Amino acid sequence: MAQERTHYEVLGIPVNADAAAVKAAYRRAARATHPDHGGDASEFRLVSLAYETLSDPAARSAYDRSYGGTSAYRRPSSDDAGAYRAGAETVVRPGQARPTASDETVYVPAFAPGTVPVLDQATAAQRMHGAPRRRGVFGAQARLAREARTVQLLSTHVLGTLPSARLVNGLHSPADRGYLDHALLAGYRLALVDSMMLPRGVYRWDGTSLLRDGKAIDPPRLAPAVRRMQEIFPELNVTGWTVILSPDGNLHEPVIDYARGADPSSSAAVHVVNGANLVRELKMFLGTGPAPNVVDVPVLARLLGGMY
Repeated sequence: MAQERTHYEVLGIPVNADAAAVKAAYRRAARATHPDHGGDASEFRLVSLAYETLSDPAARSAYDRSYGGTSAYRRPSSDDAGAYRAGAETVVRPGQARPTASDETVYVPAFAPGTVPVLDQATAAQRMHGAPRRRGVFGAQARLAREARTVQLLSTHVLGTLPSARLVNGLHSPADRGYLDHALLAGYRLALVDSMMLPRGVYRWDGTSLLRDGKAIDPPRLAPAVRRMQEIFPELNVTGWTVILSPDGNLHEPVIDYARGADPSSSAAVHVVNGANLVRELKMFLGTGPAPNVVDVPVLARLLGGMY
């Protein structure tokens, strides 16, 4: 399918380009695409829109936080949802083995001399980006401690077994004015992860509420962000997890029972799990995709732009 391009790709600049580089790139692209000079009118409109957005600091910041979702380039049709972008390096031909998570990392598009990638190779090769950051006042220390625990869990038990996975911490939610604690990208699958810390015990997840002794505990509202991310990144399979952490660090606590229809192995948009099940399910989800050894450089760049 025809792929969307970010404003940075349209102008041929990296995501960290300064104002002077944006202006220079616009001049080059405008000369090459202007209809009066034999260029394509539709491409010139894209160049103009890209410059109009990226030359305004406030508009550029909002664009980055939206992961490019506010741009005016082609929106995906319903037929595109769930599809994935397969670069030449990832196409499986008859007789070839399907790529595995342990295969050598492949960057799509490949870094090549003479090209200007949207993200430099050193940044794309970095396994973890960002950290839990202070926001607000009330409960900040507890939240920071909880998010730090989740980062340690993901980096120790997931990144260690998925060499091409990239962990991005502290993102703006594209669905509201909230935040996403963590995002894990591997191949063409994206896992969004939020967390709670609750006492040990037995809880029940019914697909909507987390229950203990008949009392409902509302988990983070992750489903709207998952749906919006799926719209923004139609080439990815986007799924969410809320991990319930135990204060004593036991990954098998608390125990979570699942009501019928709320099985964690189902295709639901959001799952609620303890630490041990989060590790198991993320390895399965991210490690069994169509190309788990791929780092999609433009997608990673857009996620990094959405960090707060």
